[in-house]
Amino acid sequence: MGLKSAVLSGRLIRLSGREHHKNHILLEADSGRTEIISTFASFYSKGIRAVLYGGMWQARRKENNIMTDKWNFLTPSEEQTHKGDRLAEQLGISPIVALLLVRRGISSMEEADKFFNPVLSDLHDPFLMPDMEKAVARLNKALGNKEKILLYGDYDVDGTTAVSLVYKYLRSYTSSLYYYIPGRYDDEYGVSHQSIEYAIENGVTLVISLDCGIKANNKVEYAKENGIDFIICDHHTPDDTLPDAVAILDAKRTDSVYPYAHLSGCGVGFKFMQAFALSNGCPFADLEDLLDLAAVSIASDIVPVTGENRILAHYGLKQLNSNPGLGLKGIIDICGLSGTDITISDIVFKIGPRINASGRMENGKEAVDLLLAKDSEAAREKSENMNRYNDERRELDKKITDEANAAVDEWEDMEDRKAVIVYNPLWHKGIIGIVASRLAEKYYRPAIVLTKSNQLITGSARSIGGFDIYKAIEGCRDLLENFGGHPYAVGLTLKEEYLETFTRRFLESAAEGIVPGQMVPQINIEAVLELKDIHFKFMGDLRQMSPFGPDNPKPLFCSLNVKDYGTSKLVGRESEHIKLAIIDPTADSPTHAIAFGMRKYFKAIKAKKPFDLCYTIEENTHGKTPFLQLLVKSIKMHNA
Repeated sequence: MGLKSAVLSGRLIRLSGREHHKNHILLEADSGRTEIISTFASFYSKGIRAVLYGGMWQARRKENNIMTDKWNFLTPSEEQTHKGDRLAEQLGISPIVALLLVRRGISSMEEADKFFNPVLSDLHDPFLMPDMEKAVARLNKALGNKEKILLYGDYDVDGTTAVSLVYKYLRSYTSSLYYYIPGRYDDEYGVSHQSIEYAIENGVTLVISLDCGIKANNKVEYAKENGIDFIICDHHTPDDTLPDAVAILDAKRTDSVYPYAHLSGCGVGFKFMQAFALSNGCPFADLEDLLDLAAVSIASDIVPVTGENRILAHYGLKQLNSNPGLGLKGIIDICGLSGTDITISDIVFKIGPRINASGRMENGKEAVDLLLAKDSEAAREKSENMNRYNDERRELDKKITDEANAAVDEWEDMEDRKAVIVYNPLWHKGIIGIVASRLAEKYYRPAIVLTKSNQLITGSARSIGGFDIYKAIEGCRDLLENFGGHPYAVGLTLKEEYLETFTRRFLESAAEGIVPGQMVPQINIEAVLELKDIHFKFMGDLRQMSPFGPDNPKPLFCSLNVKDYGTSKLVGRESEHIKLAIIDPTADSPTHAIAFGMRKYFKAIKAKKPFDLCYTIEENTHGKTPFLQLLVKSIKMHNA
């Protein structure tokens, strides 16, 4: 090949010269053997620039012969590089941030302006959604006839915010409005038979289901037989046969021409109210005040933060930071977020879990009661209850997770298993979804956690990249009483007599559908940065890309050959975290970073051994003077 070495950010790596395939090269770095798969067409001609933007390097880090993660350094094509350079010049922003935009499908000034500055006028016409005219007509009829209307929502954050948004908007038009949130233990999954009986007993003639109902064919039929109409507002994948409802609002319908298919359940409820407002000439400002609820649902339900969701999240966060509803204000206060710039991450890790804790530990109705609060004192008391539920949830979460891990530890063939299924009839039904997420993250395999409730086995499933767990579970539907969800998360129920068969068939599906390379945590690194390039101007450019979330992830960066400045230390209750002060060959002063749960690297770091790290960049505002801080996601020690 001719070229035997190259310098990357001051660190020598040696090319072996052995060519596996055209443009595919095996590299040996001084940190140990690293497999790198890349297209190096522009590497030699563009030198350090190719390193700055990375290559499609898939770096496997091994500790004690266990593959722990894979670093994918994303390489831009020549066309992407050209578009990024042009966009950076036009907008006066960092070339790296411009390339991030190009990767997200934004390559012109007009597209960048829409991305950086979302406007509510770009929301789609709600009447493009199938059945929207029917839904509005039926609602108008119900209001005109003073019919009793029942809002039915799932017990999670998306369901409770959806019910709260629609209730808040409609309560000024009718006094005959009710809401029903099912209990995890008392009701069935999805639309419950108990809720239909409740509607019959209370003279309800119209049910609006939110974040559920798309598979409630039998329940909708039973309601219809008893003089009750259904309007379904859902965002989950429908079956081939839809319920016989008056209207079904779901952009995932096969006949849907709606331009955006990724709304949250609350988002679908918002579009319904937007259509209602348009049909009746109502001011949009009344709806805009409720977008704080939409933002909480978008963040908590982990839907893509793109397109229409980006607009709703942008204005919802504005509302959440400036004038949130009293219920959300109560949660913000008890989370310690008052006076801070609330982000999507704050919703995901602080606000959302407290709302969810009500449905997990008690009944989701309490969450709606809080979100509809009209009195500050009542909101404070209910928020304290949510906080207490969340503390209880944490304790149970740890206990059940430890028990589930202990069960997995007993498996001698774990390396050969492509999925994790654990069952304990005593586990709390409201916690198993969290535990499934933790198991999927720890073992990087699809995970199903099962327990027993009301004589049925009930479970929550979570998946990994590249494996559609909804499709795998759908293949077992003949064994199930009920199931629903999407490619990465599913809820299910089945009779105990089918548990063994279900387990066998699901494991067979996972074995066929997952290759070993999928069972490795993937870290997609957008660019390699020198520490001197991390400054407030760069952060300002980066901040314009928020709000971050699925399909617009917070960018992960990497810095190579860094060392301890001398002041890094352990922090945390059990000294389990590292507060880093690091330098690289380009730095004049240390850069601050925090590495949660990475104590195992501390000894080597304090010995001044060089290492690479990947991270996101955050602004730390705790204290008098804000400063930039790296939130470390992974560390790769040299010579390890």
